[in-house]
Amino acid sequence: MEPPFERRVRLTLQYDGAGFFGWQVQPGVRTVQAEIEAVLSRLIDRPVRVAAAGRTDTGVHAVGQVVAATVPERWTPPTLHRALNALLPGDIWVRDVREVPPDFDPRRHAVARGYVYRVGTSELASSPFHRRWCWPVRGRVNLESLAAAAALLPGDHSFRAFAKTGQPERGDRCIIGRAEWLPWRDLGYAFHIVGNRFLHHMVRYLVGTMVEIAQGGRPADDMRALLAGEDGYQTSPPAPARGLFLARVEYPGDASANAPLDSELP
Repeated sequence: MEPPFERRVRLTLQYDGAGFFGWQVQPGVRTVQAEIEAVLSRLIDRPVRVAAAGRTDTGVHAVGQVVAATVPERWTPPTLHRALNALLPGDIWVRDVREVPPDFDPRRHAVARGYVYRVGTSELASSPFHRRWCWPVRGRVNLESLAAAAALLPGDHSFRAFAKTGQPERGDRCIIGRAEWLPWRDLGYAFHIVGNRFLHHMVRYLVGTMVEIAQGGRPADDMRALLAGEDGYQTSPPAPARGLFLARVEYPGDASANAPLDSELP
């Protein structure tokens, strides 16, 4: 008997991370990966595992997470798209489904990832309609100090000081193509960063340190010292997970690479 024909599909996911213990399957807790795999397995009537472009931590959101799965050929992208959104819980949504080559690997084939972190500086940011997706901070935040700290980040650097745990097999160097603070409506500021890879909690440690500098809690030169790996320097506590969004994963030929990172954020 000939093996059944199959196709490889790429899913772009959006999810509110507040109700999940992160992306990766873990025993006894709710995760995004487990929800996706459960629905795919139900549709296809056999166990399905998915590969993701990267892991998000507990409470982190996504509007552009990319995952891949292999499904029977009868599941065309439009049919699978409709079926997934009909069965997935309300805090996960599949933005699109497309067919990709059989060897497509969402992590290895990605050329860049983009994150957005929102910091609320106005009283309105503490509203229940905003605080779910931002870090409301008290006290004045100096935008010029934020901008100066972010300007140090583009390029090829070791971010070991800004990582919760190391990655011995992959090293601690990341190439940052873009890092800047932009106004977030009239609510505060948003940190936009694009790089080839990110370490565990890296964006949250960067934001926590930059905000403390911008509030006068530590010298501006600390940012340079941390990037240089000088002894005696530690980052500020990481910014809370709820302000962080995985905004986009970029692949060769993607038309969305030039779109604003926050175009689909709430």
